[in-house]
Amino acid sequence: MASSCSQALRRHVCKSCTILRLHLQKSGPKRSFVLNSAADQQPAVSSPEEIVIPKKKTWSKEAVLQALASTVSRDPTASDYRLQDDPYLTPKTSSEFKLFSLSQESGKNAAKYFINTYPKYFQKDYAQPHIPCLMPETLEAQIEEVSEAALIERIHMRKVEAAVDLYDQLQQAGTPVSLDVTNQLLDLICFYGDSDPAQENVPKQRSEETEDVQDEPQTKKGRASKASDQLKAAWKENNNAERIFALLSEPNTHSYSALIRGMVKYCAYSKAFSTYTDLLNNRLKADVNTFNALITAAPEVKEKYNEKWELIVDLLKEMAEQKVKPNLLTLNAVLKALRHCGTLGKSQAFPVISEMKALSIDPSLASYNHLLNIFYKPGAPFLGQTGILQEVMNEVSGKSFTPQDPDDAQFFITAVRICLDTKDIEQAYRVHELLGVGENWRLLGKDLQQNIYYARFFSLLCMMENIDVMLKWYRDLVPSVYYPSSNIMRDLLQALDTDNRLDLIPQIWKDIKQLGHANRQKLVEDLLTLMAREKQNQEVQESFAECALDIKKMYDTGDRGKVIMSWTATSLSDIISVLLAAQRRQDAWEILKLFKTHNRVPSEELLNKFLMCIMESGEVNHAVELVQISAGFCLPETPKLIQRVQQEFQLSEQQKNILSDLEIQTFNSD
Repeated sequence: MASSCSQALRRHVCKSCTILRLHLQKSGPKRSFVLNSAADQQPAVSSPEEIVIPKKKTWSKEAVLQALASTVSRDPTASDYRLQDDPYLTPKTSSEFKLFSLSQESGKNAAKYFINTYPKYFQKDYAQPHIPCLMPETLEAQIEEVSEAALIERIHMRKVEAAVDLYDQLQQAGTPVSLDVTNQLLDLICFYGDSDPAQENVPKQRSEETEDVQDEPQTKKGRASKASDQLKAAWKENNNAERIFALLSEPNTHSYSALIRGMVKYCAYSKAFSTYTDLLNNRLKADVNTFNALITAAPEVKEKYNEKWELIVDLLKEMAEQKVKPNLLTLNAVLKALRHCGTLGKSQAFPVISEMKALSIDPSLASYNHLLNIFYKPGAPFLGQTGILQEVMNEVSGKSFTPQDPDDAQFFITAVRICLDTKDIEQAYRVHELLGVGENWRLLGKDLQQNIYYARFFSLLCMMENIDVMLKWYRDLVPSVYYPSSNIMRDLLQALDTDNRLDLIPQIWKDIKQLGHANRQKLVEDLLTLMAREKQNQEVQESFAECALDIKKMYDTGDRGKVIMSWTATSLSDIISVLLAAQRRQDAWEILKLFKTHNRVPSEELLNKFLMCIMESGEVNHAVELVQISAGFCLPETPKLIQRVQQEFQLSEQQKNILSDLEIQTFNSD
């Protein structure tokens, strides 16, 4: 009996353990917070049926902050996180945002200047853990003697000219410099173009070379020289990089790579290929960075599309012969080069991506950006290739990307530009959804790129969506994320007109003022035209009248008493029409007097409309004065106005005489 009970109990325990094991396998791995020594952190070797629970989990220092951050979402009513230090100074317009950003950056630079200029007063480190960027930088060399250690120090401090001078002193003293240190010096010189990098907080003095570049006359029909033009002139014959390279008795692959990459960066493309030929003649093998630079330069040394592609293929074959494994930057360099190969690029783009995937190279956002630019060139017809964007979005949707290429930041503005050109709102939503995955928002780029992205996104919304959806996006992103330009506000007004929601114009006018666009003449005139075009119900007309009078204040004087907009006949007519529709005849009469003040001529349609309102109120004096205004501008409609006033109003003898005199003057002038 006892043995049977024990067997039953054993079977029950085994069954329970099996059920628990299955439950744990379904529910996924669990975390265990057990305080053990570091030696116990290695998991035990297990069979497929066993459940392995780690004895200790090591968390990063930011894990708690990351967990807390994941519990909250963006607040559309709050300002950007960069602007929350001083709520009083939070910008409300694009110009204020620019001023705030520049002021904030100027303050940081000023603080860095004092910290780096007087480091002895800022030695106390209060940060736990230590934050190196908050401590004074070492701007002065600590090693004074002429030695290789001093040269390494100046290289690490990015002092190009000082490092070159010290290298020359070592050569003159007969002190040998190791090849590794010389290669580091070549890297420094070729990266910064044989000149010291621009230091923050220190005004850059114009050297003779930069003055020669900046004082060059304008080229190409008066076009000012661009930054690229200055870069092309930056690589000079026999500069320090070439001179030091020539002093090397046995340059290695690193030496050639530094020189070639510097030549490509500063647009000396032909010299880069010539140096690569010297590398091969010396029986050396290039590294992957050298090939990436040469592939980037390939379209610049050939004219025809097929020649450019053949040169790229030759470089890829040489990589295979030299057993150099390509990386992601190789893929991006090839795709970027194909952007300059016309229709040939479209036929080769997908095979290149397939080949790289076969090599286990996953494309980055820069890869897809180049692919989109191959098929969708700005201003060019798409020729039925609108499905490429959809295929790209199928590949990237739901994925979180990390920065791997400088061109990663171009993907979102390229994708939304294509959506705008193709009027594809569905793909635009997918692009914007991708922006919210993980930390993809970091790849949107700087403020300028963000403005370009949201401007295109809002333009597409105004064009394709109904006004309710548009306003939902508008309230969610403005001004917490984006400060729309006056052109975007004009698109919004057009969307209101398309959906017949002109009753929202007074609200939009408040936003226009808050965003700092109330002095944009074209925008204000478009708004007045919409309000004056059709008569609305009385409540809406009253709000229109208040809005029109508020706009009048913006025309009169601006900030500090400066006139910011000039009256036009159209703007005056539109304001009068709005006021007349709201039965604001006295206000309209005051606006009518501004025609003479600002030398503007009212239209016949406006005078007839004004006369109709005067007839409804029976104000004879205003009717006669209206005729006098018309006669003062010598309008051809004046005789008809005189006739209508004489027929519709009971005039006194004095008023009849005035009209008779005006009639005679008009007849004589004719």
